[in-house]
Amino acid sequence: MSIRFKVILPYLLLTLLVAIIGVYVVTRLVASSLNERLTNQLLESGRVVSDGVVRQEIKHVETARIVAYTSGVADAVQQADREAVRVLVLPAVVGLDAENLILVDLQGQELFHVIKQNDGSLIEITSPAGAGSLYIIQTILNSSDPQIPPQRGVGQNPVNQKYYYYTAISVLQNGHIVGAVLIGTPVDTLLPYLKNVSLADVILYGRDGCVISTTLGVSSLEAEFLASLAIPVEDYDQIIVTDGIVKGENFKVENRWYSLARGPLMVGSDRLAVFAVVLPMDYVIQPGSASRDSYIAIFGGAMVATVVIGFAVSRLIINPLTSLVRTSQAISRGDLDRRSGIVSKDEIGDLAVNFDNMTETLQQRNAELQRMCNYLEQMDRTKVRFIEISAHELRTPLTVAKAYSQMVHAKTTDKPEVQPMTKGLVEGIERMIEIVNSMLDVSKIDSKTLEVHPDQVVLRSIISQVQMTFQAALKERKLALIVIGLDDVPTIKTDPDLTYKLFYHLVMNAIKYTPDGGRITIHGRKVEEPGHAPEVEITVQDTGIGIDKEYQEVIFEKFFQIGEVMLHSSGKTKFKGGGPGLGLSIAKGIVVAHGGRIWVESPGHDESNYPGSKFFVRLPVARSQDG
Repeated sequence: MSIRFKVILPYLLLTLLVAIIGVYVVTRLVASSLNERLTNQLLESGRVVSDGVVRQEIKHVETARIVAYTSGVADAVQQADREAVRVLVLPAVVGLDAENLILVDLQGQELFHVIKQNDGSLIEITSPAGAGSLYIIQTILNSSDPQIPPQRGVGQNPVNQKYYYYTAISVLQNGHIVGAVLIGTPVDTLLPYLKNVSLADVILYGRDGCVISTTLGVSSLEAEFLASLAIPVEDYDQIIVTDGIVKGENFKVENRWYSLARGPLMVGSDRLAVFAVVLPMDYVIQPGSASRDSYIAIFGGAMVATVVIGFAVSRLIINPLTSLVRTSQAISRGDLDRRSGIVSKDEIGDLAVNFDNMTETLQQRNAELQRMCNYLEQMDRTKVRFIEISAHELRTPLTVAKAYSQMVHAKTTDKPEVQPMTKGLVEGIERMIEIVNSMLDVSKIDSKTLEVHPDQVVLRSIISQVQMTFQAALKERKLALIVIGLDDVPTIKTDPDLTYKLFYHLVMNAIKYTPDGGRITIHGRKVEEPGHAPEVEITVQDTGIGIDKEYQEVIFEKFFQIGEVMLHSSGKTKFKGGGPGLGLSIAKGIVVAHGGRIWVESPGHDESNYPGSKFFVRLPVARSQDG
């Protein structure tokens, strides 16, 4: 009997029966109660969010009071003594959990302003940022009531343009207001906390109805998605004055439906902003005992029938399938001698035979590939050894030839007709020595014997040396070499000679593939990315012919060249100049030896529009701090 009849016919009838019962249960017992449950959960989450903001307010007030009542602070504020305020407040701030703290005098002048960075460090803002003009601070400063309650609001810090939830209290001296303390928590920090306590995603709106921040993760379409959640200003004004949570709408994000409810963010009697809580529509599970009993009664009978029929059918299918699965697992672990041994006249039997045949073929191909791999590895080792021996053998006679050619060139200064020939001889020998040295570098990189002698290096100095080396070629080709940002990058600990070779090869590569009159830009900056130590990034960008996407990985392999080698120019710095194809391989080997990264970006190859290429080099700053 065919396997399709063993499985499909009984389970088709059973599946149809279960589907009919399931549809009845969902439509009759669940649908109406789930909507009500979801709405109630949204309302409860909204209340929890408001309570969470109140708890944050209490922390703000406690922190602000510690600062305001620190001995000597009120007197220093009254006298507008910035240094005294700093000396008194800074030690206290270090121990407080304040993301943003601002202290102003009665005239609104900032006496102390500190912001906590993402890494936990504090930075002081020494120049006036205009924080004294914030509404909640002006409310306190313009009040003659020393018992004025704390003021709060949501606003942007004028320094980093981040949105903060702020609380301000007065600073008193002899029963009179002499200034104000402002404590702020970033909205991007507050919202994840509110999400944890409310078990719902949170959205915060600005006065223009646009989304300030949200805990919803929306990946690549964030800006477009957030714009779709914006509300008209009229709706914002209506919601901010309501006394409860307003049910919003349902929306879909990444194939999942959500429901949203909005309300005013209130602390005391103050209405600070409009917020929304968001829950997935499949969040609520029907907990009622009546529905549970209905599920048990309805699906219990169906499950009994499924078990009885399934047990009988599974014995005909599961045993050979289990054997086939175990065999495939053994093969995936590398045991290519394993066979299923299944004998059956249905589709499973045919599958087992084909599987065993495929495994045998795979075993043969694997043995052939292993032999070929061993052969290629041996060939590569032989090639590397040949390059190393050849380079060493060529270096001595070339050095002698260089010395004699320079002597001949020096002695023919009075013979103009001979000078070009001797000069060409000297340059040709120097080119050969350069190629031999490159071959030696590649052999050291391949054999992992490249020696790195680190020292403190100023990258601007290295780039200047490279610039001087190619000065004549740049002038001859009318190429502009622009250096940006290198004066601002820190010194790093690298091998100076290898670092020079690295950028020598990158700049020469840019010169070769940039047409006359083009531009080469070297840009430096310090980068800090999550999961990586601080690095210095140097980019070498040209306006040349570009590189096809398919070649942007393999161009760093030794001897690889784009295009027909015979069509390349004979000069190393001429347009599309010739070379052994070792420069980028050496550059990559040097970067890797220093623990860095190198890659290239280019729109593609085009010898009409010249899209250019951009090579990135990143070297770790941490190496400059090693002992």
